[in-house]
Amino acid sequence: MRKEEILRKLKEFPYPQEEYWLITGAAMVLYGMREETHDIDLGCSKKLADQLEKDGWLYKRTENGKRSFRIGETFEIFEEWKTGTLQWEEGVQLLSPEGLIAMKSALGREKDLRDIALIKDWLSAKEKEG
Repeated sequence: MRKEEILRKLKEFPYPQEEYWLITGAAMVLYGMREETHDIDLGCSKKLADQLEKDGWLYKRTENGKRSFRIGETFEIFEEWKTGTLQWEEGVQLLSPEGLIAMKSALGREKDLRDIALIKDWLSAKEKEG
């Protein structure tokens, strides 16, 4: 999924924008760190997780007891998964680049380590731009 498709799918997502935020690959695409991602991972408030459960979306419990929802082929939503601050870009809340690094460091998979390098390169380029 490229940036335009992510934004279109988020526009169609029928829940309040202030109750969720982009994390991982989709956030990286919106920042311009990557060209595409396979799905849209979101962090969400407890309030939205309660609403998703009430609306009948099935969920699993994560290791920390929070809910994780899979909505169709597009969205994976994690209750209260946020490391760092949020910021608005293109009308969508995104986890900050520093938050993405912290999240991916905690995951520690090979693909996350590659993403961390991309994020750091992007931050360096932004710093040089002034």
